[in-house]
Amino acid sequence: MKHLEKLKICNWALLIFCLLILTSSIQLEATGSRGLLPVWLHVFIGLLFSLLVILHIYLHFKWCNWFARFNKLKKPVTRILWYLFLATIILGIATFIHWLISNHHSILGGVHGKIGFLMLAVGIGHILKRIKFFKTSKK
Repeated sequence: MKHLEKLKICNWALLIFCLLILTSSIQLEATGSRGLLPVWLHVFIGLLFSLLVILHIYLHFKWCNWFARFNKLKKPVTRILWYLFLATIILGIATFIHWLISNHHSILGGVHGKIGFLMLAVGIGHILKRIKFFKTSKK
């Protein structure tokens, strides 16, 4: 499979999972993270979404120093998206550990959610800027 085909499949999967994680996030925000199933579903979708983000970055930069690569980008939006992703992941792991121990929503979870929503908003902008990539047909 060619590199561009892999990237296209990854990007379509990311688009789908972006919508799924956004839906899951809104549901958790609306219910105060009550219920085991919605939280576990959010964790599962978030894990798959994160793996797709990592694959997407890998397809662009391979396994080089991603911090250096993002810091060298001319436009700051993708760099900001990278750091929001890292913050969301780190806070998500900490929130999940807290939730496993206490089974309650925490302030940490609220911060994770707000940064996650910001990351998704910037991510949607990232997608919209590259919408032509989704529209191009395979020849």
